[in-house]
Amino acid sequence: MVSNNAGAAIETYLTEHGLSSFVAGVFGRTPGDPSSMKPNPRLLLEAMEAAGAEPEHCIFIGDAARDVEAGEAAGVPTIGYANKPGKDAKLTAAGAIVVVDSMQAIAEAMQQKQCSRPATDSLQQR
Repeated sequence: MVSNNAGAAIETYLTEHGLSSFVAGVFGRTPGDPSSMKPNPRLLLEAMEAAGAEPEHCIFIGDAARDVEAGEAAGVPTIGYANKPGKDAKLTAAGAIVVVDSMQAIAEAMQQKQCSRPATDSLQQR
């Protein structure tokens, strides 16, 4: 999980909601260092390095234009999550490869990953 929130806050949230086992790593901003925040790609690059993954084998999901910008700077395609009205246009303008308004759509696309087409092909803008 990559976030502009502090790593400790993310870990506390995950623990309190019983979600820790679903997250392999937490990469949050460095307290007192605003330069560590997106759109700087540093957090994404750190996450990929920890996972031993190359950008072409990753996808990033973000709900802000700065997320899309960070993904682009790291070479990672970004799915825009329009969780509020009006965000779809901003995420599209920032360069998101697709924009959805439901995390369910992303989960369903990932379940279809066994198909020969990339998971993002099965996402439809909602």
